[in-house]
Amino acid sequence: MSTQTDGERRLPGIGRPPETRREFYVKLLWITMWLAFLGSPVADLLQGGHGPVATVLGWLSLTGFAGCYVGLVLRQTGRPMEPVVVRGCLALLSVFAVALPLTLGATWLVLFVYVSVAYGAVLTLRWTRAAILLTTAALLGTGLLLDTEPQYWLIVPTLLGGFSMIGVRDLVRTTKELREARAQVAQLAANEERLRLARDLHDLLGHSLSLITLKSELAGRMLPDHPGKAADQVADIEKVSRQALVDVREAVTGYRRPRLAAELAGAQAALTAADIAADVPADAPGLPGTQEATLAWTLREAVTNVVRHSAARRCTVAVTRRETLDGPVVELTVEDDGAGPSGTPPGNGLTGLAERLAAVGGTLEAGAAPGRGFRLVARVPAASVGSAA
Repeated sequence: MSTQTDGERRLPGIGRPPETRREFYVKLLWITMWLAFLGSPVADLLQGGHGPVATVLGWLSLTGFAGCYVGLVLRQTGRPMEPVVVRGCLALLSVFAVALPLTLGATWLVLFVYVSVAYGAVLTLRWTRAAILLTTAALLGTGLLLDTEPQYWLIVPTLLGGFSMIGVRDLVRTTKELREARAQVAQLAANEERLRLARDLHDLLGHSLSLITLKSELAGRMLPDHPGKAADQVADIEKVSRQALVDVREAVTGYRRPRLAAELAGAQAALTAADIAADVPADAPGLPGTQEATLAWTLREAVTNVVRHSAARRCTVAVTRRETLDGPVVELTVEDDGAGPSGTPPGNGLTGLAERLAAVGGTLEAGAAPGRGFRLVARVPAASVGSAA
């Protein structure tokens, strides 16, 4: 999918080789516009002040000079030429710039301006300044060898053209770097969005599917003797699956923000369905939206892990507001009496929770509970990150 703006579609990109014939002609037009300074040599040839042989050689030399200059600058500003070709073109331009004024007159000293621009366009910065100054000195020396008065006014465009081309090259390099940086930022943003979506789907579907599985098993056990209760469980499965579908849609569109109070109620229902004695508070302290959503995700993932992996008989959930040296925090604790840590590295769920909490200035602690079981503690600032700072 193309991301070019209208301006980028109208003109070829700076420092980028032309990709179409139209872009090639546009770039060629921009470069040949600066051949207007060759009007003086052209007028000199048209006036007929030279012999037939000199005139023909003058036209051929001028054509070769202009073609060599345009080709050198055009290719170098897009796709660089081979070093041998570059050195050959620069040598040819330098020879023409010295030989033509000495043979055809001082009007041709303007060629040194193009030589200076060519040096500024293709040489490395280490040699460019010296080459421009030497070109200006050659302009003065060639002018002094002529019988007419040297055209000292050409010193300014010779120096200005060469050093301006250095600035153009810096602009081209900066544009390339910005283009690469923009592509990298877009890639990082896409990766971050994929990571966010993966975390949301893991948290949403892990909890919902675990609850659906538990209720399905419960309905299967109730079906022979208690069909009415089994029907209630099936109805609950339908509600959970519908809510999971809504949550997935909201997560995909980026608007999913769970509420801690709702997740506390959901945790009570999930633990009860898994036949785990639950001690869950009915309400939670007020929090900014981002911190509340982060704790809600943490509670959902923690309860899902208790239901799926712990084989616990009891689970306690606590939400407490505490005062610390860094300011007020809200602490979520989920503790069970199950199997405890497995000794393996943390999975995607705990890793995603740690990333979520770190993003809002919070912390995550997970490990063995005192005595037996597993204990998870998540803390987030009670104020927004900006105001806390």
